[in-house]
Amino acid sequence: MRILFALFAWLMLATFAPRLPHPLVPLPAVTILHYEPVGLDVTDPGRTRLGPLRFLGGWQLTSNNWRFGGLSSLHVEGGEALAFSDSGWRVRFALPRGAAGTVRGEVAPLPQGPGRWEAKRDRDVESMWVEGGSVWLGFERRNAIWRFDRATWRATGHAEPPLMRLWPRNRGAEAMLRLPDGRFLIFEEGNGRGGDLLLFGGDPAVAGTRVAKLRYRPPPHYRATDAALLPDGRALVLNRRWTVLQGFTAKLTMVPLDRLVPGAELVGREIADFRAPLVVDNLEGLSVVREGGRTIVWITSDDNYLPLQKTLLLKFALER
Repeated sequence: MRILFALFAWLMLATFAPRLPHPLVPLPAVTILHYEPVGLDVTDPGRTRLGPLRFLGGWQLTSNNWRFGGLSSLHVEGGEALAFSDSGWRVRFALPRGAAGTVRGEVAPLPQGPGRWEAKRDRDVESMWVEGGSVWLGFERRNAIWRFDRATWRATGHAEPPLMRLWPRNRGAEAMLRLPDGRFLIFEEGNGRGGDLLLFGGDPAVAGTRVAKLRYRPPPHYRATDAALLPDGRALVLNRRWTVLQGFTAKLTMVPLDRLVPGAELVGREIADFRAPLVVDNLEGLSVVREGGRTIVWITSDDNYLPLQKTLLLKFALER
């Protein structure tokens, strides 16, 4: 029992508490990412179905750059992934194509943002929305939303919305969506029984933008970690849980967005349950794209920069 308690405490601290900066070891001149294929089910190598999801591929990612990892948000576009870590590093890399291999990547700090770039408590990015030439980032602990120019990564706006100021420092701005009409939805991580869902009438990086409070109720004991907009207007929400006996598990829910009124509680329909023997870790990043007429779902994991965890990249097709 003492061993289990120690393991529980260690993983909880790694996942939900700030970490000390990495030792200042020399960085490589070129960042290289290594892809190693993984299956969906370790007990059934041929399995490709998980509810309405069809497994198209999975990879474990490693790098020669110690700053790579901790991926907490994800955007896929044009054969490339853009991700941010919970230590504020901007990560870019080409998507894998089947077999094991290596590609060049990029890991860089933001030139601007709240506080100091080297401090996790200041630059803990947990959510992202990319549209056109702009990128919006949600900074946990600071409970702030910043908007950046995508070409230069210079800040073009930022705000600390009043309704976010009372959120726990380690449970805020976990997911962000921009609706087709320009409104934004920002999810609080919550406490396992649900959390705030803020509906902004416009840009949340502009101080004074009108905002209403709703609520999102995840599957029992789970917490929202990311969300993406589906082509039909519904939201896909990634939800995570960690327990001593099961480790990390995750559930995908499909959430209708047709009742966005103040005080409403949004409840999703569970469509996928990630748990052993399925490939799973601390799943925190989600992106939805269209590819060849299909809706493609990408999921990545936050390894907390710990050797016992993995950075996973999973690809699915969402089918009926």
